[in-house]
Amino acid sequence: MEITYLYHSGFAVETERHFLVFDYWRDTPKNGKLKDGVIDPMEIREKDVLVFASHRHRDHYNKVILEWPETIPRCRIFLSDDIDVAKGAVMLAPDEELAGGDFELKTLRSNDEGVAFLLRIDSKLIYHAGDLNWWHWQGEPGSWNEDIKASYQREIGLLANEKVDLAFVPVDPRLKDQYAWGIDHFMRTVETRRVVPMHFGSKARVVERLMGDEAAKPYANRIIAMTTRGMRVEVD
Repeated sequence: MEITYLYHSGFAVETERHFLVFDYWRDTPKNGKLKDGVIDPMEIREKDVLVFASHRHRDHYNKVILEWPETIPRCRIFLSDDIDVAKGAVMLAPDEELAGGDFELKTLRSNDEGVAFLLRIDSKLIYHAGDLNWWHWQGEPGSWNEDIKASYQREIGLLANEKVDLAFVPVDPRLKDQYAWGIDHFMRTVETRRVVPMHFGSKARVVERLMGDEAAKPYANRIIAMTTRGMRVEVD
């Protein structure tokens, strides 16, 4: 697989026979290519493309993806059902399962908006969290933070028997000292070969912080640090 960082929680993943796009948002510069972290549908028009949007937040969903099938003959779009229904797209609620012949897809319930995706394709199992995370906000009531903790641990517990090849999991510096609780719990619960931190926007130094975090030592060698738009990493 080859992973390209598109920005924030947006990634492209090219597998043996497919080209996957998750939570694409920032489509500038307008003449940009994949090397710039921008999807130009002309650049991938010959590929078998699957596009996923985990929820409606503007930092995870850009309506431009709905135009791609006009250029890409083999383009399938999968949207969380909190997004406005789009012609030609498959709308997915939490806790759904979908078999497409060349893939299997499950959704988890986000404790923010929308869904997380668990995708089996080309003999690989890929997880994209969307906004499912252990959000612990200072200033929120203790009961709210406890409910978020419980909901996150419940959803990740559903993956405890899976063997994930590639996971994309939030690491948000706005959470301050709790920035890595979500990824730490995920990596200690789910057998995962490679994990890519996401959801940090322009604050990419949080990935460096994670790599040096004592708590992350047991899985630090499985973290893929992607901090620059257009950066590409090949994994087996």
